[in-house]
Amino acid sequence: MIRIDNLVKSFGTFKVLDGLSFDVMPGEKLALIGPSGSGKTTILRILMTLESISDGHIEICGDQLYHMQRNGREVPADEAHLHKMRSHIGMVFQHFNLFPHKSVLENITLAPILTKGTPRAKAEARAMELLEMVGLADKADARPAQLSGGQKQRVAIARALALQPRIMLFDEVTSALDPELVEEVLLVMKRLAAETDMTMLLVTHEMGFAHEFADRVLFFDKGRIVEQGPPEQIFSNPREERTQSFLRKIIAAGHRV
Repeated sequence: MIRIDNLVKSFGTFKVLDGLSFDVMPGEKLALIGPSGSGKTTILRILMTLESISDGHIEICGDQLYHMQRNGREVPADEAHLHKMRSHIGMVFQHFNLFPHKSVLENITLAPILTKGTPRAKAEARAMELLEMVGLADKADARPAQLSGGQKQRVAIARALALQPRIMLFDEVTSALDPELVEEVLLVMKRLAAETDMTMLLVTHEMGFAHEFADRVLFFDKGRIVEQGPPEQIFSNPREERTQSFLRKIIAAGHRV
């Protein structure tokens, strides 16, 4: 579903991603963990085309993301190609990014109506199904300011799902929430993982959730994959000293793995 080959991303002289390569299988649930600044969120932003790449190649569903063929040769992708590729991917951000002046229903239906030409009635019916799924059908007419942080994040998940992506990216979706609101968002994500065949990439500091959620865990440090494997192996028997050190600090800080 995703193939990343020798990916490099630099900001000035600082190399955030350094020759990164990995594949993600269709339907796989992948957790990206590691210290802040290790490049995890940058990967999601690159997949969402919110950041460009410095070098390397990415394939999504068998097609190049940042390159295209023109007259028999490979050239940088134009905006039309990026727009087409972006339709495969949904992303839920750390800080919700809801439109404050629009209702919950309008936040969810806006993109399908504007970008896919979905008739309003159909978009609203789908939005209500998604709100039912995330437990917020009674909040359709509310404004974001009337919602808790956990409710806002569940609306953001419904909004991303409204575009029917094949790949979902979750970027630290619980880190801006009060601790008592975290569980309601994680329950929605667990349900998504269990009930859909979407490919999902999760960047998180919630190690306990990563353990339950993921088919595979990638531990990053300094723009490289230090170690990867099934959650049981990474969290219970990590092989690399850098992974062991990271998890010791996480546990010492009171986080469950």
